[in-house]
Amino acid sequence: MKNNDFHDTYDVVVVGLGPVGATLANLLGMLGIKVLVLDREAEAYHLPRAVHFDDEVMRVFQWIGIADELLPEIRINPGMRFQSPDGTLLLDWPRPLEEGPHAWHPSWRFHQPDLERILRSKLTTYDSVTVRCRAEAFMVEDKGDGVEVRFEDMAMGEIHRVTAQYAVGCDGARSLVRRFIESRMKDFGFHERWLVVDVLLNQDKPELGDHSIQFCDPNRPATYVRGPKNRRRWEITVLPEESNTAVTKDSFVWQLLSPWLTPDEATLERSAVYTFHSLSAEVWQKGRLLVAGDAAHQTPPFMGQGMCAGIRDAANLAWKLAESVEQGDGDTLLESYQSERQPNAEAYISKAIALGRLINTVDSEPALRAAMSGEDGNKKMQSLYPILGPGLGTGANAGKQFGQPRMLDGSRMDEHIGYRYVYVTTDDIAVDLRSLTSLPVISVSETQNGADYLMQLETKGVLLRPDRYILGCGETVNALAELVNTLPQHYQQKKRKGMMI
Repeated sequence: MKNNDFHDTYDVVVVGLGPVGATLANLLGMLGIKVLVLDREAEAYHLPRAVHFDDEVMRVFQWIGIADELLPEIRINPGMRFQSPDGTLLLDWPRPLEEGPHAWHPSWRFHQPDLERILRSKLTTYDSVTVRCRAEAFMVEDKGDGVEVRFEDMAMGEIHRVTAQYAVGCDGARSLVRRFIESRMKDFGFHERWLVVDVLLNQDKPELGDHSIQFCDPNRPATYVRGPKNRRRWEITVLPEESNTAVTKDSFVWQLLSPWLTPDEATLERSAVYTFHSLSAEVWQKGRLLVAGDAAHQTPPFMGQGMCAGIRDAANLAWKLAESVEQGDGDTLLESYQSERQPNAEAYISKAIALGRLINTVDSEPALRAAMSGEDGNKKMQSLYPILGPGLGTGANAGKQFGQPRMLDGSRMDEHIGYRYVYVTTDDIAVDLRSLTSLPVISVSETQNGADYLMQLETKGVLLRPDRYILGCGETVNALAELVNTLPQHYQQKKRKGMMI
């Protein structure tokens, strides 16, 4: 089935074709799941929105097979600095310029239209995925044994009904699917208007710097971001007495940018006022309806983790949906989606709020205490890697991320494994374990640095889920082989037989 083909029965309907919906659809397409993606817009939004993703997200793009195509379009981010009005460094958040544990650089800047173009192009390679643009969903109903989705073909003015086993709302902050779940929102109390200005430099201006800068001026906090190529962004607080219309006028925008730029040095690409929220849906799943991305949680942008959290949702959810579709009964497995992802996403929301307070109030002690003091006396912040909340797996390490070893030939482990279960073990366990399971087994002797990851966990072996979080650890062949028993019962036999995604 090609992307323009249309049927009336699917496994999963994805509502929304932003980065999260497109990532989820790609992962499901890789697994052979029959997917319909609906988006009300005719094409991807042409202006930048999100500008950052991290190495965990880049690893997801690697699974999909778009990382190499992305590389020429993105740039490594060296970190972020928080400065007082007099230029004093309040907080330093350096990002390493070498590969991190996921075998990618820890921080990247990107242009969202480039990412969406590449994600959408990849969707055309799956026979099991159908994409319908200018198709607005208006009814999503759980029928018990499936869902019915009604949408309008806005080009033709026609109403269509389709059925599926599940529907996932990746449809943003005003999510239709969340309305049908009838979830209230947990409010973390941070709501501010900021002016977002994107410019294209007419020529290089190196004095702007490569680091992102948070200007912690209580009179008018601002953020500077270097994007790829000649793209630069400023995010500037809108004062309570200022109207959205007034602050987006070109003359006013250039006045605000005057400490850094003059009109002859750059072209304004876009200026718009956004209200940054801090919210999390109380219910992410109701029966066969689920939400992901901004439909499930919204975070202030000060950590650059809004889109990242949504991509993590997609990586957590896709393999669970695929197994649930194949088994016809996925209640137990899918129940782990919210319990695992919500605490992780909310940890980023809380940290972003703390940083937002630092930006708004120079002497914000809570934010400074959350940082670490470096040898030079400056405060240094370390990146946040929260584990998953309670869900699948067993043992103290369950729910922790596992890095991506480099193989002896220099390739990355997931290039050989993909988006599926995998064991990583010491050499003495690997041979016998392969005789007990058809799941792939990576011995540390096949890698350059796999032994380091096991040593950090103080274990001889791990079973990794498709999303590369740890299902469990073991010290013996039998203990590792038995880890499949931590999965819901109707998945255990499948794993023992080696039927795997």
